[in-house]
Amino acid sequence: MKWEGNRESDNVEDRRSDGGGGLGGGGGLLGGRSVGIGTIVVALVGGWMFGINPLTILGMLSGGGGAPTAQVQQQAPAQRPPADDRMAGFVSTVLADTEDVWKDVFSKGGSTYQEPRLVLFRGATQTACGQGQAAMGPFYCPGDQKVYIDLGFYETLKNQLGAPGDFAQAYVIAHEVGHHVQNLLGISSKMEQMRGRVSKVEYNALSVKLELQADCFAGVWAHHAQSARQILERGDVEEAMNAAARIGDDALQRSSGGAVVPDSFTHGTSAQRQRWFDLGLKNGAVKSCDTFSARNL
Repeated sequence: MKWEGNRESDNVEDRRSDGGGGLGGGGGLLGGRSVGIGTIVVALVGGWMFGINPLTILGMLSGGGGAPTAQVQQQAPAQRPPADDRMAGFVSTVLADTEDVWKDVFSKGGSTYQEPRLVLFRGATQTACGQGQAAMGPFYCPGDQKVYIDLGFYETLKNQLGAPGDFAQAYVIAHEVGHHVQNLLGISSKMEQMRGRVSKVEYNALSVKLELQADCFAGVWAHHAQSARQILERGDVEEAMNAAARIGDDALQRSSGGAVVPDSFTHGTSAQRQRWFDLGLKNGAVKSCDTFSARNL
């Protein structure tokens, strides 16, 4: 991926020196509810990789009617990453590219794009959705419109999930920004309104559509970034498609040694994730990403 020398975003917040913090005691308090360690494990598995914020899953599993209420401690003033931090520079550059693309897409649609912030942290950090943990993988919090990522995740992506490459890493960010786009378009709030109104299986099916749409939005970003700045190099698309395949619900369930249970899917199969990313990549049209109206995913 051609990224060096391109603009870096000013919307990156570096909390890696904050020291993080654990959940405390035997479990975390989310929305005033005690969450045991077993529930946390389920949430981390359910929210693993790109997807619905595991904090939201925790809220569901602990009996909450909605996303957990934040118990946010005062953060230190936001600081920029060091200028010589290559990985932070990469993330900042990819975020800037998503800003340029979505600003243009929203403008052509007659609206204004509100840029998200991206938070770098280590271990744990407070968010408007509750306490984020590195083990959750990257996630987006609609409460503060921020993407959270512990950069150590990229080692997991490469070494444990078998998805190396800088464009695979960019795909991670673009997917989370896709969730921000859904938030701005009101799609996320409509999804949240369905909580408690439908069965768990039905809600899982809606979650799959939400995730596949974020994959498609990631493809839309790549399409426009390539058209405007020719960022792709040989093998980049294959890196993203490989990452999509590695984190399909069916692939993750097989790799964990368990049975493949379609009703439990919350992100989509490997083939579905590849298909929707590729669809966005090829045509670059937001309207083509309407997974909620699609007859076949």
